[in-house]
Amino acid sequence: MIYLIGSIVLTSYLTLSFKACEKYGVNVFQAIVFNYITCVITGSIVNGAFPIHAENMQTPWFGWAMIMGVMFVSIFNIVAITAQKNGVAVASVANKLSLIIPVVLSVYLYRETVAGWKAVGVVLALLAVVLTCYTKAKNETTTKRNGWIYLLPFVLFVSSGLLDALINHVQLTYVTTENSNDYLVSSFFSAATIGSLILLIQLIRRKQHFVWKNLFAGVLIGIPNYFSIWCLVHFLQASPWQTSASIPVNNMGIVLFSAVVAWLLFKERLTIINWLGILLSLVAIYLIAFGDQLA
Repeated sequence: MIYLIGSIVLTSYLTLSFKACEKYGVNVFQAIVFNYITCVITGSIVNGAFPIHAENMQTPWFGWAMIMGVMFVSIFNIVAITAQKNGVAVASVANKLSLIIPVVLSVYLYRETVAGWKAVGVVLALLAVVLTCYTKAKNETTTKRNGWIYLLPFVLFVSSGLLDALINHVQLTYVTTENSNDYLVSSFFSAATIGSLILLIQLIRRKQHFVWKNLFAGVLIGIPNYFSIWCLVHFLQASPWQTSASIPVNNMGIVLFSAVVAWLLFKERLTIINWLGILLSLVAIYLIAFGDQLA
C-alpha cells in the first residue's frame, strides 16, 4: 500500500508543480528536459551505477525502455498542446479517462475479469473523472480552428492509455526486482536524450534561451518524477489486485488527491459538480478494489 500512496502523492505533486511553473514564469519545456536528466542521475545513484551498457542493451526490455522514453516526451508535449488549444479541463479529462485502455487490454491479454460491482466501479471512475475535472467554459472570442485540433484530446486519450498499458506489460513480462531500476533509468535516459537534442537545436537557433530557474525547476520536478514511476512499478508488482483494478485505483487516487490539494493550496474553487466527482471517485475506488468481495 505504501507504493500506491507514494505513486499517488508524487504524481499529484508533478501535476501541481506545473501550476507553480506557470506562476513563477518557468519555461515548461526546459523544465521537462532538465527533469528527465535529473531522473537519470537520481536513478543511477539509487542503482549504484549507470545502467546503459552493452549487457543491458541486449536484454528484451531495453527496446521497450527506449519506446517508453519516446512516449514520455511525446505525451508531455501533447498534454501541453491540448491544454493550450482545447483547454486544461479537456486535457485533464482526456488524460485520466485513458485508464480504460489498460483495463480493456488487461481483460484481452491477461484474461482478467471486469464484471459485477467491479465493472460498476470502472464506469463510475470514468464519470468521476469528468465531474472532478469539469469547469465552466470561459467567455472566449470565437476563432476558426483547424480540424486536427479536435483530434488532440483523442490522441492524448490513446497515448496516455497505451503508456500505462506499456508500463504494466513490461513489468509483468520482463521486469524483476533485480532489473526494475535499470529499466526505469533507461527509459528516462531515452526521454532525456530526445528532449536534450530538441532543446539544443532550439538554443542554437535562438528559439529558446537558457535560464537557471528552469534548471532548478527541472531538478525539483525530476526527483519526485523518478520515484513516482518507481512507486508505480513496485505497486503493480506487489498489488493484491489484478491490473484491471490496480491502474484505475491509482489513477483515481491521483485525480482525487490533486483536486483536494489544489483546492487547499491554490485556492481553486470546487463546484458542487466537482465535489460530486470526488465523492464518486471514493465510491469507484472502493468498488474497483473490493467489488469482487461484495455479494
